[in-house]
Amino acid sequence: MAELKRTDLSVQHERVVLMAVLLPGRMINVHRPLDELASLAETAGAEVVDGLVQKLTKVHSATYMGRGKAEELRDRAEANEAGTIIFDNDLSPRQIRELEEITNCKIIDRSELILDIFAGRARTREARLQVELAQLQYTAPRLRGMWTHLERLAGAGGGGAIGSVGGIGTRGPGERQIEIDRRLVRDRVTRLKGELAKIDRRKQREVQSRATEFTVSLVGYTNSGKSTVMNALTGAGQPVEDKLFATLDTKTARWNLGDGQTALLSDTVGFVRDLPHRLVASFRATLEEVIHADLLLHVVDVASEEAPLQIRAVNEVLEELECADRPTLVLLNKMDIVEDPSIVQIVESRVGRSLRISGHTGVGLDAVVEAVSEMIDGAVVTTTVRFPAREGKLSSWIDQMATVLDRRYDNDSVELDLRISRTHLDQLCGRHPALTIVDQNG
Repeated sequence: MAELKRTDLSVQHERVVLMAVLLPGRMINVHRPLDELASLAETAGAEVVDGLVQKLTKVHSATYMGRGKAEELRDRAEANEAGTIIFDNDLSPRQIRELEEITNCKIIDRSELILDIFAGRARTREARLQVELAQLQYTAPRLRGMWTHLERLAGAGGGGAIGSVGGIGTRGPGERQIEIDRRLVRDRVTRLKGELAKIDRRKQREVQSRATEFTVSLVGYTNSGKSTVMNALTGAGQPVEDKLFATLDTKTARWNLGDGQTALLSDTVGFVRDLPHRLVASFRATLEEVIHADLLLHVVDVASEEAPLQIRAVNEVLEELECADRPTLVLLNKMDIVEDPSIVQIVESRVGRSLRISGHTGVGLDAVVEAVSEMIDGAVVTTTVRFPAREGKLSSWIDQMATVLDRRYDNDSVELDLRISRTHLDQLCGRHPALTIVDQNG
């Protein structure tokens, strides 16, 4: 029975017990460690009936937590008639197996829960493909129930010499079946990667076609109010819900800044601490707007006491996307409902340039428009660069990042007149030592 639990990782309509193991240095609110996990579980459709916390200096290799605490967890689940236990930690396949045997409950770890939420929220074909790929890559090795049919095949049963695995005349069929199963998963992953690669190339072309536009991307922790801010700035009509991961698909709208200035503003999927790496990788096409943006507006919910932790989590995802050095303006959102002003002061002391705003009331948004307008004025330069003609990859990068005004060839060198953002020019110079700036205006 326990094996079959791993074939269904959804927690919708299930009664669940929460479990968090607190380890030294882990990024979590130690005073209310189960709050975010409870929100995630409820977002996935589960009913939270109990919770348990354990502090450890290191994990147990077999069960992650201590066996005594695992037995207490089993008793809590039985008392509350819960069939599922959700961990705020990532577990290995072995740890999941051991814990399911001890508790007789389905065990879901944090990454699996987030993947389940994304699967339920995916609406477009692109989002569904991205979530399915992440799910397959993360959960397939853990779904040992997928192959329980091998017990009924020759090659998987019996305790004697002939009936045991690998016995004469019995080994082949079992091996063939499990290889078929594994190949099906591998083939599906390969197919999904191929389809997403096509989407990624299309997304890149879309982003590159805006080389002459100033592009701004909203980033932030999930439920920080990014969609509300976008609607207030552009009137884009982005759906707004008081839910985690309400936005999975990127929405881009033209932002009129006044005095003839415009920018393209994009709203992206919200981040969360310990966001599964495979999910970040599979959603890379969706996050192209962030990767190539001229400016990031980092929206922070300063009404939350966890704002400092959330900022750190967002910065870690940006580092994973290799765009942590992108020009960033921090927007301290939800100022209209702040109850503890000290949190605002703490955040302001830790971040760079920031503005206090409320996407809901519109307070402070004029200052955002003014700040972005100033950045646009000094953001784009006209320059002439030279590099060896053999640097085909560099030439391709320039075509993607800039508007080429003129192209000249001299012996083994190429000289280009460009209109390019300062950010992209700095990136090209930093990554390609062969590039030389001949002349620059602005």
